[in-house]
Formats: sequence, C-alpha cells, structure tokens
Amino acid sequence: MVTVAIVYFSGADHTHRMAEALAEGAQAAGAAAQLCRVLGTQIVDGRWADAGIRSAMLAADAIVFGSPTYMGGVSAQLKACIDGMADEWMRSGLKDKVAGGFTHSGSVSGDKQGTLLYLAINAMQQGMI
Repeated sequence: MVTVAIVYFSGADHTHRMAEALAEGAQAAGAAAQLCRVLGTQIVDGRWADAGIRSAMLAADAIVFGSPTYMGGVSAQLKACIDGMADEWMRSGLKDKVAGGFTHSGSVSGDKQGTLLYLAINAMQQGMI
C-alpha cells in the first residue's frame, strides 16, 4: 500500500483542515495517509526535532508539505522542520519520494506562489519527484 505523509504547520486550523481533506482523498484512492502536524514546541534553541515526523517522512512513499503563507513564504515552524531534515540530503533519505505542497493565505494576493515555489525547491534539493 502506498503511504503518504502530510507534513504541515497550522496556526489557525485552516491548514489543518486542508491536510485532513488531503488525507481523506488519499485514503479514498487507496493510500495510507498520516497527518504529521509540526508544532512550535518541537523547535528548541532554533532547531526542530520530532522523531515521529522524521520517521514518517522516511517511511512514506510520498510527502506533501503544507503551510499557511506568512509574509510571502512558508511559516517559520515548517521552515524549521524542513531545515531539520537537511541531514537527510546528505544520505539521500528523501530521494525519489513523490512530493507535493499546499498553502493558503487570508489576503487577496498573499504571495502564495512564493510559498509553493519554496516547497518545490525543497523537493528538488532533496531529489524528490
């Protein structure tokens, strides 16, 4: 069975609801979906760490990243999570996994494109598909 890790930060539960909808869609298509909510409390002295989310990402066939768009980019919390996985780049730990991303913002423009481009660049840096 295909496994999908949905790794996201949600400040006001909007992103959480989007993550839940994505999980429902993946499950309806026959995949196993795991919600991996990034929390600010996982960041200690500027470094993100959560063994459960890390394990979920390494075990998944696909990873979908989600974040609200804050000031034209991903939230600091999700950025810390992504930065916290940089050591996997050295080991090619996320290479060849399918990648996806989603975002939203409350303003008319909100620069959502910048957030999605960042998520795509992260996927390319990690060698994801």
